[in-house]
This record gives sequence, C-alpha cells and structure tokens, in this order.
Amino acid sequence: MSDAVGADRAVTDDAGSLRFRLGPALLFCPGDRPDRFGKAADRADAVILDLEDAVAAPAKAAARRAVVEASATLDPARTVVRVNAVGTPEHALDVAALVDTRLRTVMVAKAGPELLGSLGALATTLPGVRVLALCETAAGVVAAPELARRPEVVALMWGAEDLVASLGGTSSRRPDGSYRDVARHARSAVLLAAGAAGKAAVDAVHVDVGDLDGLRAEADDAAASGFAATACIHPSHVPVIRAAYAPTPDQVEAARALLDAAAANPGGRDAVFTHDGRMVDGPVLRHAEAVLRRAGT
Repeated sequence: MSDAVGADRAVTDDAGSLRFRLGPALLFCPGDRPDRFGKAADRADAVILDLEDAVAAPAKAAARRAVVEASATLDPARTVVRVNAVGTPEHALDVAALVDTRLRTVMVAKAGPELLGSLGALATTLPGVRVLALCETAAGVVAAPELARRPEVVALMWGAEDLVASLGGTSSRRPDGSYRDVARHARSAVLLAAGAAGKAAVDAVHVDVGDLDGLRAEADDAAASGFAATACIHPSHVPVIRAAYAPTPDQVEAARALLDAAAANPGGRDAVFTHDGRMVDGPVLRHAEAVLRRAGT
C-alpha cells in the first residue's frame, strides 16, 4: 500500500502528529501460533496478534512469550496486540509482557467504562501507547463516545458476536446473512463516536470465512461510510478488503472531473453549482477529495 493511501487512513491528534496508519486490511493471528506471525504480517496491511479469544486459557502464558520473542522482528508500526479485557487476571499479565518490547499499539478487548479508568495507568506502563478500543459489548458501545475522546485512544472497533452475547442474544445475523438491527445500530454508533472525536473506526470481522461476496458487500459499505479499515480472520479476506477500499478507475475519473469543474466554477470553488445534473456543494467536493486520497493521487 502506498504512503498516500496510508495517509488517507491517518488520524491526527491535537499536536498534529499521525496517530493511526493501519489498514485497510487488518489480519488477526492467534498469539500462540508464532509460525504464522510473519506470514500474516506479509499478507496484510497490519497484523493483530491475539492474546484473547483466539487463545485457550492454558495457552495464554505461552502466547505472551511467543509475542515477546517475535517482537524484535515484527514492524511495530504494523503490529497490534489484542490484550484481554480490563479487570481480567490476564489483562495485567498481557500489558506487563509488552513493557520490554517495541510494540505500543494495543487493542483492548471488550472495552467499556473500566477501560476509561485504566487508560492513565496503561499509558504509564507503556509510554507512547496507542489504544484501539474494541467496543463489543452493550456497555462498550454506550461508552464509545467517551473512549473516543481520550487522547490515548487512536481508534475504535466494534464486534457483533460479543455484543449480542452481552445482551443475552443468540445470533448477530438474520438467516439471510444480514446483520440484525441491534448490530447495525452498534456499528453506526461506534463509527459516529469515532468520527465525532476525529478518530479512526475499524469495521468488524466477517466470520463466515468462505462468504467472500458477503465480505465484499460489507467492506464496500464500510469504505463508503467512512471506516478506516476492516479487520479479518483469514488471509483470503485481505485482497477483498483492499479492493473494496481502493476506488475504481471510473470513480477516480469522476472525482477528478468534479473537482476540475469546481475549480472552473464562475462563482468560485465554494459556490453551489450543477455537474452532470447533480447539485454540488462542499460536502460533495469533500467526498471527491476522499476518493482521490484513497487512490493515492
């Protein structure tokens, strides 16, 4: 991925420094499978080394050791470590294991009100930490606006399966594969919370590994809606996600033509005008600019 495309995914903090440069395809990899770390990093735009749900309880200590041992050879700018939820015995062990590594982008599982109270301590333990808060419970979705406003947090992600489990439900999707309304609401709520705070949002994984058409539709929608990246659980999902976030040649050509028309507008670039039968104003121009940024032009 070009630097220009990476910059399109970047979100700046108040000091103007780049805080989030990951995506569009973030690939999860179990923390107890060090044989896969390098392959996952090579195939995706960033790898998420998972110390939480992908690792059984008896293997968690070994997974922490594997991540620490591999940290010297992994690119810290393209590596995220998912740690267990705040309040669990494993959380403190996960964070402590990262102290002597270069890895400082941490995804906190089941983020919620408890994370708000622990962010200061986390930043003290891991100076320069960049937190990706995974809002995957009812409490986490409700807390998303507060989490997004915290300076330690660079991005929010949402998750459907844990969300529905936290509500006592049994399935995040309808029989036709589409999300149930509560999952769609949570997805939108997390995206809006991130956007309102000037932070990035990451879309949830598509758990049906073989359903590339469903993944493609969701990734297309994520890119069009303003997500900065989509997480995935299988290498075959990476090219589908990348293609969804990359504008087509026709979209690039149309965006250029629109911006050229705006530049030539007799009333000035910011004045409302009509182009190809469509009213054009400031927001429409910003859409076109986003297309070109994503294309790296």
